Amino acid sequence: MKPSLRALVIVLLAASCGGGGYDAPPRSNLDDACAIIRERPEYYRAFKRVERKWGVPVHVQMATIHQESKFDGDARTPFRYSLGVIPIGRQSSAFGYSQALDGTWEEYQDQQGGRRTRRDRIDDATDFMGWYMVKSRDSLGISLWDARNQYLAYHEGRTGFSRGSYNQKAWLVRVADKVNSRAAMYQAQLVRCR
Repeated sequence: MKPSLRALVIVLLAASCGGGGYDAPPRSNLDDACAIIRERPEYYRAFKRVERKWGVPVHVQMATIHQESKFDGDARTPFRYSLGVIPIGRQSSAFGYSQALDGTWEEYQDQQGGRRTRRDRIDDATDFMGWYMVKSRDSLGISLWDARNQYLAYHEGRTGFSRGSYNQKAWLVRVADKVNSRAAMYQAQLVRCR
């Protein structure tokens, strides 16, 4: 086989193996919890495992993931630009379903998940969220059923939340209210689709 043909075959084989845990986001209506879990039953299994392990309700997990990544395991923050045209890096290291930052993900790996966990795998991302939310409950007293305040602590970090940093961000308070409304909507929907 010619070297150029051999290289092409290797590239095609590597591409066919995929990149790991990433799945394209669901095509179904993201406002319908039942449609999401019908299309992606593996999501529901991951949510239920976290609910059993950490106590975080499925609807709280779903609303948070919707806000963070719209169920896209490859979600990343936008690029920042210098002079309006030269990319100089992303806005943050947030990545995956849970939009976990590098440092927080590494803390999770050290304390709970292990080095093989990945932010673009729904099982790992939901376990991370359960771990994080339980820590917020334990240190800040936020109920695992309180989607609004769990989201604020998730977004701002526990230290930021305890300082009330979100009070200076009216847009973030509106987003947290939307997460809370979506969690209530998903909760009502999940009752009828089980």
